[in-house]
Amino acid sequence: MLPQFITVHQNVAPHVAHIRLNRPNELNALNLQLMGELRDALKALDADDDIRAIVLSGNDKAFAAGADIREMANKSAIDMFITDQFSTWDAIKKIKKPMIAAVSGFALGGGCELTMLCDMIVASETARFGQPEIKIGVMPGAGGTQRLTRAIGKARAMEMVLTGRFITAQEALDAGLINKVVPVELYLQEAIKLASEIAALSPLAVKMAKEAVLKSFDTTLEEGLHFERKNFYLLFAAEDQKEGMQAFVEKRAPVFKGR
Repeated sequence: MLPQFITVHQNVAPHVAHIRLNRPNELNALNLQLMGELRDALKALDADDDIRAIVLSGNDKAFAAGADIREMANKSAIDMFITDQFSTWDAIKKIKKPMIAAVSGFALGGGCELTMLCDMIVASETARFGQPEIKIGVMPGAGGTQRLTRAIGKARAMEMVLTGRFITAQEALDAGLINKVVPVELYLQEAIKLASEIAALSPLAVKMAKEAVLKSFDTTLEEGLHFERKNFYLLFAAEDQKEGMQAFVEKRAPVFKGR
């Protein structure tokens, strides 16, 4: 069955796939079906050797304006526990290939949390980020209190979470939440350009480097350094390492094969 709420475009650039959230009438609100389709698409791309980087976007008006409140409004605590909607988010967190969010318009609540589940964020000048859950009597539940705090620090995260205030793309850039701000007509192009730069490199090294960076959030410095070193040594078993270093010695461009 074809996905209803996302569209997947493979090879929008060499070894780069693009997933677009596609519920425009609901500002791409993240209901259970959309998140399930996104999880399945990401897992399929993660298993595809021809894809080395993934771009995730919404449309110019909204990346995603939050969770689908109508879907949750009348649920009980037990309903939420049984539904276990965040298991889908946990599966997306395990994607090994780099993911870049291309954000324009609203990235609010779950939408903001989804951008932070990606590895990098390119935003248009119109992008607005926020965790406004407090305004409807709840709080972030998909990482908003944790990833946001790690990205921008306690004081800024407290302000956003406890007041529900949105921040502009420039504020997000200044705070370290995102990588780049560009005109609205360029945000997707710039995200694909960044993904293409990464996709041209050794996919094994990229995966292991991503894994090591993410590990830094879950462990001590000493344990993180040990993990980094093990991944570094392991890459010397790869053909890509031999090719990359030999190409450097021979002053030519390397041809990486992911082996």
